[in-house]
Amino acid sequence: MTTALAAPFRFFALQVVRTRRLGPSLVRVTFAGGDLRHFFSDGRDQSLSLFLPHPGQPEPVVPVELGDGWWQGWRDLPDDVRAVMRSYTLRALRRDPDEIDIDFVLHTPAGPASHWASRATAGDRVLLLGPAVADNRAIRFRPPPDTDLVVVWGDETALPAVAAVLESLPAGLPARVWLEVHDAGTVQDLATEADAEVTWLVREARGPKAAPGADGGAPAPLALDPLRAAQLPPGERPYVWIAGESSCVKQLRRHFVGERGIDRRRVTFVGYWRQGLSEEQLRELGE
Repeated sequence: MTTALAAPFRFFALQVVRTRRLGPSLVRVTFAGGDLRHFFSDGRDQSLSLFLPHPGQPEPVVPVELGDGWWQGWRDLPDDVRAVMRSYTLRALRRDPDEIDIDFVLHTPAGPASHWASRATAGDRVLLLGPAVADNRAIRFRPPPDTDLVVVWGDETALPAVAAVLESLPAGLPARVWLEVHDAGTVQDLATEADAEVTWLVREARGPKAAPGADGGAPAPLALDPLRAAQLPPGERPYVWIAGESSCVKQLRRHFVGERGIDRRRVTFVGYWRQGLSEEQLRELGE
């Protein structure tokens, strides 16, 4: 089938090669397909759109034959027919053979993507909307060349990006990282040559928290008080990257810009999800 779309993004027809549990609430799914020879990315937090089939469908239903009109055609399909669309971060890209990894957060109650990932098996077919150009607008982690300190915050949804970011940092560069996860089983060793200090904050020990997309009030980041008390390494040109639940991201951005006085142009903030809203609802709001 034709999977081309206007550059720098296009559709890629892929299938599951294997899956691996990384912890109680994380699973890594490896995908392959001939289309991946056209997939390129230089980003550490490369954003992707993944289309998944409904139970009983052999493959996701997306009207790619409409070319640039696929979006409206997809929206016009019945809810129980059109593919489930979710945003994810590329965890890894490999060549020979061409493969990509995407890490999925599993939560209860399970949404469509979590349900799919928990049961994914080799041969399952998906469709991916991703980059055909290595440097593209879906890459957000862009520290200026003069950066002398990197500060990062993320929740489970940002963990793949944070892991890739740490792997990319040059040896000796000071980095301070705060990661908030639901349970201790998600904590993992993160490889880096940077002078990095990683602090894991486990919500499970602080009481129940609603899963992404569930009803509930806006959460507060557990890292806010530790960050306020933290003495960051000296740095004249810091770069901050924060990603995860939207309200948490906004609170932390206010801390870095308003309380610490960091130049807002050196603070990248990305809301991957919002408490109480599904991704479909967020897209309706234009977020």
